[in-house]
Amino acid sequence: MQVLILGSGVIGTSVAYYLARAGHEVTVLERQPAPALETSFGNAGEVSPGYSAPWAGPGVPVKAIKWMLMQHSPLVVKPMLDPAMWRWGLSMLRNCTQARYELNKGRMVRLAEYSRDCMKALRADTGIQYDERMQGTLQLFRTQQQLDGTAKDVEVLKASGVPYQVLDRDGCLPYEPALAAVKEKFVGGLRLPGDETGDCFKFTQALAKLAEAAGVTFRFGVNIQAIEHDAAKGVTAVRTDKGSFTADRYVVALGSYSPALVRPLGIDLPVYPVKGFSITVPITDASGAPESTVMDETFKVAVTRLGDRIRVGGTAQLSGFDLALNPRRRDTLEHVVTDLFPKGGNVREASFWTGLRPMTPDGTPVVGATRIPNLMLSTGHGTLGWTMAAGTGRVMADLIAGKAPDIDMEGLTVARYGG
Repeated sequence: MQVLILGSGVIGTSVAYYLARAGHEVTVLERQPAPALETSFGNAGEVSPGYSAPWAGPGVPVKAIKWMLMQHSPLVVKPMLDPAMWRWGLSMLRNCTQARYELNKGRMVRLAEYSRDCMKALRADTGIQYDERMQGTLQLFRTQQQLDGTAKDVEVLKASGVPYQVLDRDGCLPYEPALAAVKEKFVGGLRLPGDETGDCFKFTQALAKLAEAAGVTFRFGVNIQAIEHDAAKGVTAVRTDKGSFTADRYVVALGSYSPALVRPLGIDLPVYPVKGFSITVPITDASGAPESTVMDETFKVAVTRLGDRIRVGGTAQLSGFDLALNPRRRDTLEHVVTDLFPKGGNVREASFWTGLRPMTPDGTPVVGATRIPNLMLSTGHGTLGWTMAAGTGRVMADLIAGKAPDIDMEGLTVARYGG
């Protein structure tokens, strides 16, 4: 079967790889000159199924107000005359109940746990390398209230069979020895030993090469203009500045840019860009750097070891498709890494990056079929694109082959929004 994939971030590339491995003829269209040059380029470096949770939850509206008043705010909202932003925000507020939080988290963990298993198999099959580490991740709590508040998350982890450790201050140190120098700054942590870390950009680039070896054709420098559609035939072509492309099946994996492309087809896809930032810091003292990922719960910033670098990623900014680098967001990232790992790296030599996370209001991605028979969606993964990438690729390959995926697809498709 001929399959056309739109987008070569970590999601689109993963879908391409699994489809090619299943014997399909796959072409990927990408406007950039190479894979993973946008949202997948500089993320926090986590493959963290245990942290798969929606941003919408009980108490979040009140917390959001407090966050926005902090000096190093994890959340920035720039009000705009953008109806999509307001609809997305109101929908997110409707998901801030305990019942919806548990439902959405369960859906996310289901895909993320499956994806972790697919990732392990992929690594074993291919030997792919990407500064990977399998040493778990540590959510660090600066206050006792934060530590006590893990009870509800732990209940979901238990129900999902996700291994975890609730640690006091001293219990964190065997896993992150460098924190001994600043242990007065935190009270404990939640460790997820099954989580992994690595460089998403390196992973995606390496996977693209494996996909090419399996027969995938990547067409770079191609700007997608529209999806052509016939009521009787479904999608008939994708129009670009390099001509029209046709296939038997079409997969939209364009992250935050997906909704505008499918809206003319009558599909209302509530994915909105939530801007994130990162700095990449060269390590100057390995003993003072993190061993894996430390997630600072107060500032919602992840500090991750990637080979001889430290990746510091976080903050959420609602400002549409603006890609300007805001120095205040860099200040927050530098504050966290120098506060927790003061000897680990030289922030003056850090590179600064921003990208647009494609977020749904309920946190769960949109994966699978649409009401147009030959059109599939694979977007809305938010901060968990890499965490869910391998599983998404495998699920999409199974669906296109007419096979039942290994996981239940309930609540994962656009049908939950009436699309």
